[in-house]
Amino acid sequence: MEGHPALDAKSSRFKVYAVIDASGDPSELHREQLSLDSFIQAGVVPTSTNAVLSETHRTWNRPETAELAKVYALVVPNYAAVIVNYQKAQDVIKQAR
Repeated sequence: MEGHPALDAKSSRFKVYAVIDASGDPSELHREQLSLDSFIQAGVVPTSTNAVLSETHRTWNRPETAELAKVYALVVPNYAAVIVNYQKAQDVIKQAR
C-alpha cells in the first residue's frame, strides 16, 4: 500500500513496529481502526510510546536515569509522582544509614 511507510517497510521484508500513539490524539485510534487492522494483517506490530521507552532503557540502574525519567514522565504524567515518591524513599534510606 503506497503512502504508508510502515506497510512499505514491511513489504520490503523489514520487521516493523508502528508506534500508534506517537502522533495525533490517542482518541483518534478508533477512527484509525481500519488502518490499524491493515497494519496487523500485513504483520506490522502495533506498539506504544510507553513500550518503546521501556524497551529502550530496560533498567533504571544506569547513569542517565534522571534524564530518562523526565522523558517518561512526559509520556506518563502520573509517573512524575512515582519519581518524587521514589526519590523521597531513597532520601529516607540514606538518612537511616
